[in-house]
Amino acid sequence: MFTKTSDFLTEWKQETAITQRLLDALTDDSLNQEVAPGYRTLGQLAWHIAWSLSYLKDLGLNVSKPAGEEAAPESAAFIASEYCRLSAELLQAVESEWPDEVLGQTVNLFGQDWHLGRTLRFVIQHEVHHRGQLTILMRQAGLSVPGVYGPTRDEWIEKGQKPLL
Repeated sequence: MFTKTSDFLTEWKQETAITQRLLDALTDDSLNQEVAPGYRTLGQLAWHIAWSLSYLKDLGLNVSKPAGEEAAPESAAFIASEYCRLSAELLQAVESEWPDEVLGQTVNLFGQDWHLGRTLRFVIQHEVHHRGQLTILMRQAGLSVPGVYGPTRDEWIEKGQKPLL
């Protein structure tokens, strides 16, 4: 739970930079990769990450929806650019619209009470959760996976070093 807007903003900048690196590594050909038949594709998952940022509009933040429909687009570059725009928009909205005292408030949404400081924590956790799924699908699609909280096997090899087991 966040009690200070500045704490959220610092963490949001760090986490969105990681997500952006993953989205920037996607290719149009990789977007149809699915972990198993009937599950979300890589493109659907990436688009969900971008799209979900607009849900904070329902909690009173001045954020917009991604351009296009809720169905995943066929362009990896478009998904990455929309995520970049929306994550920056969310950062600006929280910074300008939710001072520290607002984070202690609760908003009723869909018949449930959403504590705003906890909601910001949930937004980050939701994104981190789906990033984990992204990395698996990226590997299955044959993409080189950028490091998230440390170097990946691919990055060790690129540096001419033996990957850790």
